[in-house]
Amino acid sequence: SANSEPMYMPGMGGGGRGRGMPRGKEGLSRSGVGASSADALTMLPDGSFVPAPGVSHLGVANSGVAFERVQDAVGNVLAVARDQNGCRFLQRKFDEEGLEAVSLVFPEVLEHVTELMVDPFGNYLVQKLLDRCTDDQRLQILQRVSQGSDLTNVSLNTHGTRAVQKLVETISTPEQTNLVVDALKPGVVQLIKDLNGNHVVQRCLQRLGAADAQFIYDAACTYCVEIATHRHGCCVLQRCVDHAAGQQRDRLVREVANHALRLSQDPFGNYVVQYVLDLGTTWACTVVMKQLAGSYCDLSTQKFSSNVVEKCLKLTGNQALEESKNRAVVELAGSPNLGRLLSDPYANYVVQSALTVSKGSVHQRLVDAIRPHLPMLRGTPYSKRIISRSALLGKKPQGGEDGRGSRDRDHRDDRGGGRGGGLPRQGSLPSQTGAGSGTSGLTQEQQQVLLAANNGAGLPRTISEPAGAP
Repeated sequence: SANSEPMYMPGMGGGGRGRGMPRGKEGLSRSGVGASSADALTMLPDGSFVPAPGVSHLGVANSGVAFERVQDAVGNVLAVARDQNGCRFLQRKFDEEGLEAVSLVFPEVLEHVTELMVDPFGNYLVQKLLDRCTDDQRLQILQRVSQGSDLTNVSLNTHGTRAVQKLVETISTPEQTNLVVDALKPGVVQLIKDLNGNHVVQRCLQRLGAADAQFIYDAACTYCVEIATHRHGCCVLQRCVDHAAGQQRDRLVREVANHALRLSQDPFGNYVVQYVLDLGTTWACTVVMKQLAGSYCDLSTQKFSSNVVEKCLKLTGNQALEESKNRAVVELAGSPNLGRLLSDPYANYVVQSALTVSKGSVHQRLVDAIRPHLPMLRGTPYSKRIISRSALLGKKPQGGEDGRGSRDRDHRDDRGGGRGGGLPRQGSLPSQTGAGSGTSGLTQEQQQVLLAANNGAGLPRTISEPAGAP
């Protein structure tokens, strides 16, 4: 969401997503301003205006008339505020003359405040006025825009969202807060899922107290799946988790965890599940893994859910969490489709992670399950990594204690993992790294296994041939 600046510059860009507003003399026709009004002023590099050469007026022209004082605009404030230069003139007067200038135009601004809030130029004037007006004047504005669904509709507007965010930022009394909450509550789900409205909800999370923002948390819990699987909703849901506290957060996290199976497979919902796992709350991680149990194999072959499965495998915690991880590894090892998992472009990463994090008898069980499939892996781009991460050749995982070195150098981002970043990219195949860079230090039996698994995959044909031999 856009942050308001000390001096709002409508010519520098509108609200919402990068829609630039007209600069200079453009855009004047909206309020019927002739060319003479633009010719009366020259804009300096800092955005301020001075009279053009040969022009004695100090104010801004409207309909061919230049204003030197705020009093000159009284009676025609709506037209002046909707004009690019007129809007700047009034803002400058608010800064220079303060409450005196605000009071002169306030009755007319109040009468047309809803219209001005969604205007490409007028919304900047409303923002400036909210910064300079009294609490009583701000209360009057709130009472006007909170009628019916006006505040929700303004929040959905490209320009109006900026004005409503400023309104939320500047509320200072319980009465003002109650008016905002009551006005936004009926349409909060619509706002959460809207390109512009979601910024208003996020601003409420930032500025309102936990009790005042309860209506947002209630909606997030009630419509958890609908919100989490939405492009904008998944971001708002993560911010809800950030700002919630105590029972609010526990309730929200539990809702996400209880729907982990469905959310993990969604292009947007998987980010929310990963975000909950990243919190490191043992009970929440255990609930997520319980929901995924029995589906690990299918989830591992999907682009989005495979990231969730990997994150589950890499969790660290108490004994209960370790047992949940072991059950996941055992499920993978016992799958009749393990051969397909080993050659799958997504599941092979899950198997690599399972080999890295598993220990003792669980690890050995997985290694023993993989061994019969080695001949089938010849020539596949994943075999060398899987071998290098297991005890099949008696080698330690490369890249550090956790064996993530070569994994992190591969196309991890191609599968859309991570905490709420950009959308998943359609990726290329992983690079060919891992075992195969040499065979020195291996026993004869280990060398034979390596050759059997990689025959035709680009390795030397004989042990004695030098590196680079055909």
